[in-house]
Amino acid sequence: MPATLASIHIYPLKSGAPLALTRTRVDARGIELDRRWMVVDATGRFLTGRQHPRLTLIRTVPEGAALRLHAPGMAELRLAPAFSSPRIDVEVWGSRVAALPVDAPANAWISAFLGTPACFVHMDDECQRQVNPDHSQPGDLVSFADAYPLLVISQAALDQLNAKLAQPLSMLRFRPNLVVGGTEPHIEDDWKRVRIGGVDFDVAKPCIRCVFTTVDFEHGRFDPSGEPLRTLKTYRRTPDGIAFGQNLIPRGVGTLRVGDAVEALT
Repeated sequence: MPATLASIHIYPLKSGAPLALTRTRVDARGIELDRRWMVVDATGRFLTGRQHPRLTLIRTVPEGAALRLHAPGMAELRLAPAFSSPRIDVEVWGSRVAALPVDAPANAWISAFLGTPACFVHMDDECQRQVNPDHSQPGDLVSFADAYPLLVISQAALDQLNAKLAQPLSMLRFRPNLVVGGTEPHIEDDWKRVRIGGVDFDVAKPCIRCVFTTVDFEHGRFDPSGEPLRTLKTYRRTPDGIAFGQNLIPRGVGTLRVGDAVEALT
């Protein structure tokens, strides 16, 4: 059975709820609209579901550069960049970037939802963030994603994990962009380059998993079982940590569609 692209997912707000797509555009930073918005604290440092699992409850509907947000107990919010306001310096995993702010009412909304002072910021085309040079080429860019433009996981990898768990988990616990079907478990570990549809990607490095995978994103809280990390450490531990999935860097632009062929190039 040939390998195919089984599903596509984006997270317009970093650590927010996932959004499934049937087709999408890939550009230099990854999938269009993926993680172009982020929440930061009063110092400009990024906030994620690791500290605030309730972020995973925020559902988003993209409207061009804007987002429409829905969250439990909150009025609907239309989030738009304040293009006429000065940029603000923010930090995400050690990278400093000049992001666009939003108007004060939106910041009051997210502060109230999280119960701590917080602000939204937006990454437009002028907001440049470089990929880790140890695993990329000069000029490679990334959104507000943790480190790389895209994440791919084989469906068979999750199936193998779920066979070991008392309660099966959704693939979305791992927040992939691309899920590949019709392969052996963790076939992505063997790839160096891959073609999906008409777009080529470099496979940069394994994705090392953290406590965020233990967040039950449907309820906005940590899973008391400690899964899936508790089980993954029994068979997916590497010298760098627990690996599950591979990070991708696009080597072109184009459209991806569910059902596209997936071909390892080297």
